[in-house]
Amino acid sequence: MDSVTFDGISYQTQRVAVPGGSVATYSIGTGPEVLLLVHGGPGLSCDYIRDTHARLAGDRFKVVSYDQLGCGASQKVDDPSLWTMERHVAELEAVRTALGLGKVHLFGQSWGAFLSLEYALTYPDAFKTLILEGGCASVPHLIPEMQRLRAALGSETVAMMVRHEAEGTNDHPEYQGALNVLMWRHVCRLQVWPPPLIRSITDMNTAAFNAIQGRNEFTVTGNLKAWDRTADLHRIAQPALVMCGHYDEVTPAAAGLMHEGLPDSRLKIFGNSSHMPFLEEPDEYFGVLKAFLDEQTSAKV
Repeated sequence: MDSVTFDGISYQTQRVAVPGGSVATYSIGTGPEVLLLVHGGPGLSCDYIRDTHARLAGDRFKVVSYDQLGCGASQKVDDPSLWTMERHVAELEAVRTALGLGKVHLFGQSWGAFLSLEYALTYPDAFKTLILEGGCASVPHLIPEMQRLRAALGSETVAMMVRHEAEGTNDHPEYQGALNVLMWRHVCRLQVWPPPLIRSITDMNTAAFNAIQGRNEFTVTGNLKAWDRTADLHRIAQPALVMCGHYDEVTPAAAGLMHEGLPDSRLKIFGNSSHMPFLEEPDEYFGVLKAFLDEQTSAKV
C-alpha cells in the first residue's frame, strides 16, 4: 500500500480491480467504523469530497474514498458500455470487499447519492447507515424541478438555451453564460471555488457524464433519465440522513421525497447552500453529519 498527499493531507492508496478495469482508493484514519464516500459527477474525481470529509477521520472513523473508473487516478477506459448504474454498483461492491471494509456508513453525494441508494437496495446487508447529500430517488421527478430552476432565468434566456440544444451549439458563449449562472446559483455559491473542487472538475470524464447524465447539469438526456426508486425506499431499514441545500440543483422537493419514503430518516436542508453545503456552510454541515454518526455509532448500529 502506498501513500499520497493532497493539500497537506496524507492518504493510504491502493488499486482495486473492478468490472472494466481498476480504480484508485484512498484511506485515512484508524477507527473501527468506516465511512465510505461515493463521489458525484458522473465523471468527476473524488477530490472534492475526499479532502473535505477527511476531517472526520481519526481513532473512531476510517474514511475511505475512491475514484470511479475512468475518473481521477483510476484507469482510463474508452468503452461506452461501462457507463451504467449497474456496473457502478458492482464497482462499489468490489471496492468494499477488496478493502475488507465490512459493514460501512455509506455516504453518497449528487450522482454518488443516486448510486449509493441503488447500492443499498442491491446489497442491503453491506451498510450500517445511509447518508445521501444532494441526491434523489427519482429522476423523472427531478427533471421538472430542474426545468423550474432554469425557467427562473427568464423566458428569453430559456428560449435561447432550447434553441442551442436543438442545434447542437451548446458551446456557444451565450449558452455557456446562462449555464454558468445556473451553476453558481445551484451547484456552488462560493465566489472562489476551492482547489479540491477545481481538481475534481478539471479532468472530468465527459464521456461518462454524457452517457449517464446528459448534455449538462440541467439537461438530463442520458441513461439515468428514467431511473426511479421511489417505490423501493421502504425496503431500506437502516437509519438514513438526507441532506441538501435550499438552492440545490437537486432540490429540497427531491430530498423530501426520499425522506418521506425512507422508514428511518432525518432531513436537513441548509438554508444558505446550493449543491455543496460541506463547502458553503461547513460548520453547520459537519455538525449535523457528526451528530448523526455519533448517534448511530453510540447506539452500536
